[in-house]
Amino acid sequence: MASLYKAAPRYREALSSIFSISSRIKLTPPPPSPVTLKPPAHRLHHQRSCTHTSTVPVIVEEEEEEEEQQQQQSIIRSHSLVDLEYADLNLPDNMYSLELGHMRIRQHVNPLKSSLMHPAQVPNWNEVFKDSTLPLMVDIGSGSGRFLMWLAKRNPNSKNYLGLEIRRKLVKRAQNWVNELALSNIYFVFANAMISFKDLVSTYPGPVMLVSILCPDPHFKKKYHKRRVVQKPLVDSIVDSLAPGGQVFIQSDVHEVALNMRDHFDAESYKLVHTDKINPGVICDKEGWLLTNPMGIRTEREIHAELEGAKIYRRMYQKRRTVGASRIHGPTDHS
Repeated sequence: MASLYKAAPRYREALSSIFSISSRIKLTPPPPSPVTLKPPAHRLHHQRSCTHTSTVPVIVEEEEEEEEQQQQQSIIRSHSLVDLEYADLNLPDNMYSLELGHMRIRQHVNPLKSSLMHPAQVPNWNEVFKDSTLPLMVDIGSGSGRFLMWLAKRNPNSKNYLGLEIRRKLVKRAQNWVNELALSNIYFVFANAMISFKDLVSTYPGPVMLVSILCPDPHFKKKYHKRRVVQKPLVDSIVDSLAPGGQVFIQSDVHEVALNMRDHFDAESYKLVHTDKINPGVICDKEGWLLTNPMGIRTEREIHAELEGAKIYRRMYQKRRTVGASRIHGPTDHS
C-alpha cells in the first residue's frame, strides 16, 4: 500500500500530461465508408455532365420504355394503314402534311358548352351541291372527313354527302380538301348535331337516305353520359327525317356505348327494322352485331381500334315503308 501511495503522484502527473496534449489536438472523425446502393433491375443510361468529364446515371424503366416504343410503333402502323385505306383519295401531299403538322385538335369536346349551343347556319343547298335533289347521306361526327370524301368520290353523280362536325378546325381542313379534290357532292358544316341536325336536314330538297353515327365520343364517366350525342331528341329527329327505306348505321368500339345507341334505336322498332330481318344476306353474331362493315370503307377510328385488337360493334337499321311491312328493300351506300 505504501508503494502504491508513493507512486500515485507520478501517475497523476502522467495523466495530466496526456489530457493536456489531447486538448491541443483537433480530432476529426474518420470519413464515412462509401455506401454502394444496388440499383434496381433497370437499365442504366449515362448522360454526360456539362463539363463532359463525368457521367450522370439516368434510370429508365425498361417496361415504360418498351411500352412507349410499342405505342409509337402502333401509331406509325395505324397512320400507315389509314393512308393505305384512303390512298384512292390522292390528297395533295403538301397540304396533307402541312395541315396535320400544325393542327392541334381536341379529342373530347363538351357539346353542352354554351358556345356550342347555337344553331348552325343553314347553307344554300343549291350552292354547296351541284344537284341538291340527290339522295343525301349525313355523317354525324365526321372527324377528318376522309371517310365521307371516299364515298363522295366513289358516287359523284348519284348521292350527296353532308358531314356534321363539332370541331371547327377539322371542318375547315375537310372543306379545303373537298375544294382541292373538286368534289361537288359533299359539304361539311361546323355544327352541334344535338342542336342543329333537325334544322339542317329538314331544309334539304332531296330525300335523306342514310344517317351514320360512327364511333362517337364515349364520355365514359356516368356524370358525362348526358354529353353523348345519341339522345332521344336526336334519335327522334333522325327517324323522322329519313325517307321510307332510309337507313341508320351506328358503330362503336366501346361495347357500353354501342349498347346505349342500340337501345335508343331498338326502341323505334315500330318505325325501324334491323337489316338482318329483311335481308338474309346480312350476317350478325349471336348478339345481333353486324360481322362486317357494310359501307365498303373503314373509318379512321375503326382502323386504329382493330389494329389494337378491339371489336367493332355495328348495327344497321332501315325505316319501314309501311307499318308492319314484312320485307323492305332500300338503297345502301356500297351497292
